[in-house]
Amino acid sequence: MSPVPVSDDPVREVRERLLDAAEKVFYARGIQAVGMDRLRTASGVPLKRIYQLYSCKDDVVCAFLRRRHDRMMGAIAGYVARAEGPEQRVFALFDWLYDWFGEPDFRGCAWMNAFGELGPTNAAVAAEVHRHKDAFRELLTGTVRDAGYPAVVADAVYLLVEGAVVAAQLRRDAEPAHEARRGAEILLRAARG
Repeated sequence: MSPVPVSDDPVREVRERLLDAAEKVFYARGIQAVGMDRLRTASGVPLKRIYQLYSCKDDVVCAFLRRRHDRMMGAIAGYVARAEGPEQRVFALFDWLYDWFGEPDFRGCAWMNAFGELGPTNAAVAAEVHRHKDAFRELLTGTVRDAGYPAVVADAVYLLVEGAVVAAQLRRDAEPAHEARRGAEILLRAARG
């Protein structure tokens, strides 16, 4: 029998367990519907320990959004990088969306959900939302520009992606990714022509 691995950083281990639980319950139920007691139950981390790690619920929300951002951006960039050629990388964006939309727990954009719940009344959460959306837009538009298309086309493709995310959440199916991809194909063909 193998020894049970012991974390070199128990604080990091507890923090990760808490953020795993926070991501799951905030994304599934909404931020306002989840209190600190629910986080305690979901994570198995005592309330006192949670408050040692994060001074308030808003800090947990920001930490979960930051971590989700890093994971999501890395996943998209890795997926797109595997595509053959610059134009195929543009289309890979929509293939990634299709896979994401098809996940059983897909509930739309975590940042727009957070912004919709907390709006401009929470500056720290709003800052995380803007940071993510700026980076997401730059990744998408940069992929289109790297394929040789002008900024106006890149901006239009970005809006197709954002619209597909909303449509997929409302319709509860992955098909908006294919519909948006067809729109992008039309845009790129027109820009080439």
